[in-house]
Amino acid sequence: MSYSAGRATQAYASVGAQSRVSAASPHRLIQLLMDGALDRLAIAKGHMQRHEVPQKINAVNRTMSIIDGLRMSLDHNIDAKMSDNLESLYDYMNRRLLLANINNDVTGLDEVSSLLRELKEAWDAIPDGLQNTGKGESLAALTM
Repeated sequence: MSYSAGRATQAYASVGAQSRVSAASPHRLIQLLMDGALDRLAIAKGHMQRHEVPQKINAVNRTMSIIDGLRMSLDHNIDAKMSDNLESLYDYMNRRLLLANINNDVTGLDEVSSLLRELKEAWDAIPDGLQNTGKGESLAALTM
């Protein structure tokens, strides 16, 4: 692939991502953030295993930024206890990622991936009818 074809592919992917985000519900936005964090963790792990330090640092930093975005989207007025627990979990994930990055600790990346996957599975299990109405409204609002 030539350089210009690579740039065109990146631009196309960026437009696709922007389209998905602009049309997404608050519930779907959280799913997209979690997917992005999991993707970045997998990329960071590959860079870590190949001893590609600058790329590893970038991927871990991007993951931490996504997790910060999830943390900042919490609404403590909806369910303070649940949002406090999620905030603590996000804080733990970022501290774990920082240490994993410093120590080149693949198990730290795996631990955060596992925690995020569990959280995403729970989020994905919210039925469509509950995502933005009734009891689900508090769940969707909790993070937006």
